[in-house]
Amino acid sequence: MLSPRGPAGAAEPGHGRGWELAQSLGSVCGAPPPLASLSLAYCSSLKPHKELEHQASSPKDPSPQPQGPSLLMLQALRELDLTACSKLTDASLTKVLRFPQLRQLSLSLLPALTDKALVAAAKGCPSLERLALSHCSLLSDQGWAQAASFWPRLQHLNLSSCSQLTEQTLDSIGQACQQLRMVDVAMCPGISIASVRRFQARLPEVTCIQSRFVGGADLTLTL
Repeated sequence: MLSPRGPAGAAEPGHGRGWELAQSLGSVCGAPPPLASLSLAYCSSLKPHKELEHQASSPKDPSPQPQGPSLLMLQALRELDLTACSKLTDASLTKVLRFPQLRQLSLSLLPALTDKALVAAAKGCPSLERLALSHCSLLSDQGWAQAASFWPRLQHLNLSSCSQLTEQTLDSIGQACQQLRMVDVAMCPGISIASVRRFQARLPEVTCIQSRFVGGADLTLTL
């Protein structure tokens, strides 16, 4: 992952703010920078800012094109890391997570992330192959029931410490995400060892399931 600086990127991790990133994007003349990978991980001061969010030109013209500086300018992105950008909200994420070609996304350690943003990410980023959502404790089975079908290409999924998830989420993922190779459900107390084994039986192509402390046990299945 790149942490771009200068006219094409944000400030150093830990100090990035919405207006700084917007200012950087706005300083680009002509075509946006062809960034394929962008990391803003641990930019704990990064806040939602109107220039980072999509703004349609009018309610009657809901154009998908950003009006002015926006992360949506970076349509060449294939990897985006927003790990621990703890001040980002569902509202801002639902507006900017619209990258049809994105392959890798991390939203881990976002305490305010809910099913609303999960479903928005699923609809806006349908080409994901790798997704990290560890320690997103507000995500629920209902969110995954809506989101899973949008990610048929998913291969690596990290749901560790998502404390509300149960075997229903595994069922939703097992039915929709047939390309999975690795799943991490460690420290998910609502998921049992039995449900992990059923999931493995349904998807024999999954070669690694990290499942330490599911149901209070310590178990890692690696084939």
